[in-house]
Amino acid sequence: MNPTNSAGMMSQPSIVAFAQGDVTGDRIIDHVYLTGTKTPDSPFTQNITLHIKDGKTGITTSIQLGDNVGYNPSLLLGDFTGNGVDEILIGIATGGSGGIIIYYIVSFVGNRARLLFDYNVYNNQYQYDVMYLDNYKVEVISKANDKKYIIDLTTKGPEYLNEIYDKNGKLKSPITGFVDPLSGLYPIDFDSNKVFELLAYQKIAGRYHADSLGYILNTLSWKENRFILQNQYLAIF
Repeated sequence: MNPTNSAGMMSQPSIVAFAQGDVTGDRIIDHVYLTGTKTPDSPFTQNITLHIKDGKTGITTSIQLGDNVGYNPSLLLGDFTGNGVDEILIGIATGGSGGIIIYYIVSFVGNRARLLFDYNVYNNQYQYDVMYLDNYKVEVISKANDKKYIIDLTTKGPEYLNEIYDKNGKLKSPITGFVDPLSGLYPIDFDSNKVFELLAYQKIAGRYHADSLGYILNTLSWKENRFILQNQYLAIF
């Protein structure tokens, strides 16, 4: 992130998202917004930039995002760290087939920008192995916390199963699936203490993206200056 200060008006193409809250910590409401350049006749937006106008001084700080192109950029303000000050959650859809979304959480306490959550760091940290097994099962291993899950494929129906298994329930050939990067990051105050935890969604796929097997749901909470894994679930559908 690269902050620059400006006391005047900034010549940006257009505002694509806006929110208000105290993000500096002085108990005065600040104006937070994203600007970007929209492609004609398309929701695709480029050069998405975060701006924070200090409610006390009127000075605007502009922050360049690491990845700044995509669809439907959004802002949400909330306390994710427990310091009583709003942080800034930014979401940008990539538009890809996996429904992958770019997420950043930025702190601006004391008018200093600090990146608290980076979707690239999260995706690199939370990796998985997905392997089809004999007898209509899939094994999912979460490497970050060394947990193993088994998905029962019998609900997929005979047409699906007959493509993969012989009549004895043996795999016709080895198959590995995969888990997509982040496709959802939702603030939820699970313990009602006015501090948001994060619920992260990652899609589990079989032979291809449309072959959906379920989702990994990770709950993250802020401790010791970082977001740590609190709970993990595997949801099937």
